[in-house]
Amino acid sequence: MSHVEEVADTPPSQHLSPRASDRRGWLGVVTLAGGTFTVVTSEMLPVGLLTPMSDALRISTGAAGLSLTVTGLVAAVSAPLLTAWCGRFDRRLMLGVLMALVVLGNLGTAWSPNFGTLTAARVLVGIGMGGVWAIAAGLAVRLVPSRSVGPATSLVFSGVAVASVLGIPAGTYIGALIGWRAAFVVTAVLALGVLVAMVVLLPNLPAERSTSLRAALGRARDPRVRTGLIVVAFLVTGHFAAYTYIRPVLEDRAAADASQIGTLLLVYGITGVAGTFAAGSLAVRSPRRTLVAIATVLAATVLLLPVLGSALPVAGLLMAVWGLSYGGVSVTSQIWLATSAPDARESVSALFVGVFNAAIATGALIGGLITDRLGVESALLLGGLLAVAAATTAAFGQAPSTISSTVAE
Repeated sequence: MSHVEEVADTPPSQHLSPRASDRRGWLGVVTLAGGTFTVVTSEMLPVGLLTPMSDALRISTGAAGLSLTVTGLVAAVSAPLLTAWCGRFDRRLMLGVLMALVVLGNLGTAWSPNFGTLTAARVLVGIGMGGVWAIAAGLAVRLVPSRSVGPATSLVFSGVAVASVLGIPAGTYIGALIGWRAAFVVTAVLALGVLVAMVVLLPNLPAERSTSLRAALGRARDPRVRTGLIVVAFLVTGHFAAYTYIRPVLEDRAAADASQIGTLLLVYGITGVAGTFAAGSLAVRSPRRTLVAIATVLAATVLLLPVLGSALPVAGLLMAVWGLSYGGVSVTSQIWLATSAPDARESVSALFVGVFNAAIATGALIGGLITDRLGVESALLLGGLLAVAAATTAAFGQAPSTISSTVAE
């Protein structure tokens, strides 16, 4: 039977000297946030570059969107499997190896002359991304004093959320300025920098306590965990069914050019960052209400965009509201799940990463199929309906009743 090493609630003083624990611990937390930001940016970078990628590789927009699907599916599988198969290794070593795969995957994407090479490169990104996210999620407790575990954990997860809303616009701007291939090269350089920072700033983080992979997967039997995972599945699938194809929507509906699309995505990103931290503070008090609000606003925005988005200022306003709502998804859902199983952060995080990335892949795939057959506006309709399903599940499913001190200190 495969085994995954579960991180114990060990005081940071056992891993760092008392004098260095606070300073080096927080530097390590910032490094982990940089890691989650980089790997999620690497995963979702094609969203803002679909049109030039499809033109250069001579494939359809839907086929270009499969580069996101492949990455998400591989990450969904690799997250639980890597923690099981490699659980006995030092976490710093694992993170370094996984970040190296992300570097190679981004460079391979930039070099890709055809769809086959692109797919192989995106597989490497998926392996690295799934492993980094799952492992980083449970390490804050080992880097900072117990009183700071909550803020530190939120900071690690903020890298995911900020990448979701800011990494894509940044890549779009780079692509517009110097080409889509250059955007992936820049991301590879960023990943290399994070790799070096991890090696230098993280302490040795040996594995401590083990649990079977079957037991880790069994956490989904908890109705609170199961509800949270279902909400994530609906919400993230719906978002990416729509958002993966937002560039062609804005081109067709609002007649936006590349620079205007970059500006709209930047507005989306800025409001998304604000939504990340606002939702995080609200979710600490009530993850159910926060997720219901997020899903409801997201549904309304996605459904209204094809109806009202022909005017560029209105499209910009809707994109801003979309970013504000989606910015809180990863932080809020992770707080929901971590609160539901505070004694099994790494196991629940692996499940979360798996479902989240499977939902990204599914959304991009379904959105691509619908876009190629029925047009891009149909993808937004599907996204809105799935967000409604997420709001309904969050409202009536079983939610965690209290906030653990390990999540909100």
